[in-house]
Amino acid sequence: MTTLQDSVESSLREGGALANALPGFRAREGQQRMAAAVCEAIQSRGTLLAEAGTGTGKTYAYLVPLLLSGKKAIVSTGTRALQDQLFHRDLPRVRDALGKPAKTALLKGRANYLCFHRMELAKGESRFGTREQVDYFQRIVSWSGRTAAGDLAEVAGIPDDSPVLPMVTSTADNCLGTDCPFWADCFVVKARQRAQAADIVVVNHHLLLADLALKQEGFGEILPGAEAFVIDEAHQLPELAALFFGEALSARQIVECARECVVEAKNVSTATALVAPVALQVENGARLLRQKLEGLPARGTRERLHAFPEVDASAQQLSDELGALADGLKSLEGASTVLDALHARVLVIRQKLDDWFALTPSVETTEAPSVLWYELSPRGFRLSKTPIDVSAALRSQREASGAAWIFTSATLSIAGDFTHASTRLGLDAPATLLEPSPFAWAENALCYLPPGMPQPSDRHFTRALVERLTPVLQASKGRAFVLFASHRALREAAEMLADQPWPLFVQGQAPRAQLLEGFRSSGNGVLLGTASFREGVDVAGDALSVVVIDKLPFAAPDDPVFEARLDAIRRAGGVPFRDEQIPQAVIAMKQGVGRLIRTETDRGVLVLCDPRLTEKSYGKIFLESIPPAVMTRRVEDVQTFFANPEELAA
Repeated sequence: MTTLQDSVESSLREGGALANALPGFRAREGQQRMAAAVCEAIQSRGTLLAEAGTGTGKTYAYLVPLLLSGKKAIVSTGTRALQDQLFHRDLPRVRDALGKPAKTALLKGRANYLCFHRMELAKGESRFGTREQVDYFQRIVSWSGRTAAGDLAEVAGIPDDSPVLPMVTSTADNCLGTDCPFWADCFVVKARQRAQAADIVVVNHHLLLADLALKQEGFGEILPGAEAFVIDEAHQLPELAALFFGEALSARQIVECARECVVEAKNVSTATALVAPVALQVENGARLLRQKLEGLPARGTRERLHAFPEVDASAQQLSDELGALADGLKSLEGASTVLDALHARVLVIRQKLDDWFALTPSVETTEAPSVLWYELSPRGFRLSKTPIDVSAALRSQREASGAAWIFTSATLSIAGDFTHASTRLGLDAPATLLEPSPFAWAENALCYLPPGMPQPSDRHFTRALVERLTPVLQASKGRAFVLFASHRALREAAEMLADQPWPLFVQGQAPRAQLLEGFRSSGNGVLLGTASFREGVDVAGDALSVVVIDKLPFAAPDDPVFEARLDAIRRAGGVPFRDEQIPQAVIAMKQGVGRLIRTETDRGVLVLCDPRLTEKSYGKIFLESIPPAVMTRRVEDVQTFFANPEELAA
């Protein structure tokens, strides 16, 4: 009898189903080994932790076993862009090549789907700040009459952070459920129904975690039936999980709730007089609290605020105003289902505010230790309660599922060791697999460590970097991606490189997608970015031939959650620098390094400018964690690499 392993191996080999159906497909030993490990995990309902370097073909390595197994599966990706690529491109290709009539579904969080009720509310408001926002809204209204899925990604050209999008989408707080007049046409409900009937459902980490953390995304009816979970880009999961297993309250949430109370009160006689004045006080109270926070560091723990009694007083005033608004809405109970729902929201908001500022006596709980911290934006604030360690929560969810779990990414190991990833993900002795990139790094890549660099703390560090980078860019004729540890260093370098002959693309000067497209099409551009650009920059071919990393990407010291995690490690007898700071920085650097060689024919130079790589003992861990490239400290070798590659190879 043909086993699952036999079927998978047959499908992925030369002359197999994928080779016959997909132009350009090539059998890869690493892909076959990973597919075999996935088969074992599926059949044993076990746990697999698999690092697959760029070019391994990890997507096909897990899709083929999933489809051939016939199991109901959930595949979760790191971003919505990857989710769309997997669902619209990779999954149909593999399914058709295998001839498997599996039902598939794409499911996103409710914030991605148009809400007819919210759109109708927005029509009656005048909250559009610019003519551009009015145009976006009109485009959405026009599109709403012809869309089948209601996925706002179908409306091209609207930025992800546009304030129009929250006005036309629902949240768990403001969704009316079956009381909504548009319930029969709800795109979220229809998407969930398709997912329930599917064999393979493609989600993203945000949606998966929102449900696991009981955030009422409504995905819970699908999760229990899954027999296998694949977590792609699994290195992102612990940080995201900390956000979802915690709580947060923002000034925007408070203000929007107050404004919605005013809008809905207009539909109920006598309600406006009861609601509008106190709702306005709530809105002003949120602004006053933000004013009292002015002058504080952009991020900090709640303990920092103890020295500012006026902040607590402002929070208490806002709590009282929320209580008055709740009383006003309570007196209208039954007059409107929307007002009833808003009453419940106001109570939840007030409770979160009271808990964060400890305005009411706390109840003893057995929940995991958390850090209370704030973050300020120019006109708002966010109050967060974040668990320090999510491994236990992730472990309990995984064990309760009884399913197979496959965690995979190109960056999970530290110098070949999986201990850090296993610990953060709550995995106890999982099966592991390390498949390095099959691309010929030793022949096609050069790692240049510029000599004489000052210490990263030196105020002249960025100038020294640009001085040593200039001959590299001259040799490569631009075509470089430069990653900076801070926005300040990025701005300094942008000024210094402004008069150079290469087109300059600087993070923050245009939307991310526009920058990447401009860089890709320029052919000789120089792209400058910070940490947020480490992932998702996928530029194959000659357009990207140099990747530069200015400093080892240690986490910012002003991150309250990270600092709390380090303190917890210290209290438990660990060594924070060894156990957390180095591993996290290694993973981050591997993400940046991975932008260089994207295909078998790519060639390029990796420039690592931090002198600690050779001067500190821990530098060896970083160098052992990246693909094996020829290392040099001579800029002449870089010039030879681009001018006469055969000579260097010889």
